[in-house]
Amino acid sequence: MNDTNYQIAYQTGIIDPVNKGLGRLPGALAPDQASTLKWNLLNEDISLPAAVLYDQKLQHNLAWMQEFVGRYQVKLAPHGKTTMAPKLFKRQLDTGAWGITLATAHQTLAGYQHGVRRVIMANQLVGKRNMAIISDLLADPDFEFFCLVDSADLVDQLGRFFGERGQTLDVLLELGPVGGRTGVRDAAQQAAVIEAIKRWDSIALAGVEVYEGVLKEEAEIRQFLQRAVACATALAQQGLLAKRIARGPAVLTGAGSAWYDVVAEEFARADIGVPLDVVLRPGCYLTHDVGIYRAAQSQIQVRNPVAHQMRSQLQPALQLWAYVQSIPEPDKAIIALGKRDAAFDAGLPLPVSRFRPGVDSAPAPTPAHWEVTGMMDQHAYLRINAGDDIRVGDMLAFDISHPCLTFDKWRHLPVLDPQFDVVDVVQTFF
Repeated sequence: MNDTNYQIAYQTGIIDPVNKGLGRLPGALAPDQASTLKWNLLNEDISLPAAVLYDQKLQHNLAWMQEFVGRYQVKLAPHGKTTMAPKLFKRQLDTGAWGITLATAHQTLAGYQHGVRRVIMANQLVGKRNMAIISDLLADPDFEFFCLVDSADLVDQLGRFFGERGQTLDVLLELGPVGGRTGVRDAAQQAAVIEAIKRWDSIALAGVEVYEGVLKEEAEIRQFLQRAVACATALAQQGLLAKRIARGPAVLTGAGSAWYDVVAEEFARADIGVPLDVVLRPGCYLTHDVGIYRAAQSQIQVRNPVAHQMRSQLQPALQLWAYVQSIPEPDKAIIALGKRDAAFDAGLPLPVSRFRPGVDSAPAPTPAHWEVTGMMDQHAYLRINAGDDIRVGDMLAFDISHPCLTFDKWRHLPVLDPQFDVVDVVQTFF
């Protein structure tokens, strides 16, 4: 990077030596601004280690998922906690997403501040300050918000708070399996929640929500989803969704990133007798991975006829690049990449390509026997063979498993074109 480009980067706040090379961004960096810097990963214009996104693969994954939900005639509210990146939210919404799913009041505020106007908070809204954040956002008539309830106590707390503010809060009855996390387990708990909702003019029952990912077998997941459809049908027949229906369709929603096809099959058939939006909430599809979600997607490609007919798959769009910084033993290299940079809960990063600056013209695949055997905060142990062609200063690219826990380690991620030029910079807001 020449002096002029460095000065532009420094003045716009992209460069900050205390924040992983791509420092504070006072506002979203437009693609044309990023391209004017003429940064290129292989020219070493980016401080490594760095997490990077590949633009063409993002575009492919966006189009793939939107086609999938379109074939089932259901809607998409991707889980934003995966990336917490408003630029990526915008790409999802611009491609046709119905809304964005988030997990906390803080995340909802961040989404709203960057243009998101419909949110499913796939969580319980608990606590005065969290309620106040949502109440302030609901002052905007264009903002639509849903949260979950599974207890009469919470309904009463929400009813009292929003009633005092003269507002109506849309809630979704959350169902949960025995041994799962939140969600009503049985008819008695469900009845108690419904009775509490009836007590409050400030609470509108908008539909039913589930998270099926706590279950592991397809048969029990389908049974759980069928329970949700039956519940939504009963609520509609009893007129309990009327307050919501007066303003918009009821909502039936589920789907993490592993079983969204099964949710689509079961929920798309739902006819509860009132207008209904069926909303899927996978989030990891956008960047995908080579670990737990590649394994899950492989099963989807086999068991789901729509995914099979589409004859293409999601592509891993997130990688980590780092330098070889030491080769202290013939069969060991130390990589400048660690637990502070990459998820390690679902498998260690996988070395997939290498590049020697000033020598190579393009990245090449790594030898199949290279393997990360462990990580510390800022170091990774790479097993090699004695005599392998590897040097200090070589650049290695790593695929990852579990994008959620990689994204939350980075505040800025360059977006690269096929020539490894930086065409955008994505900022996260965790």
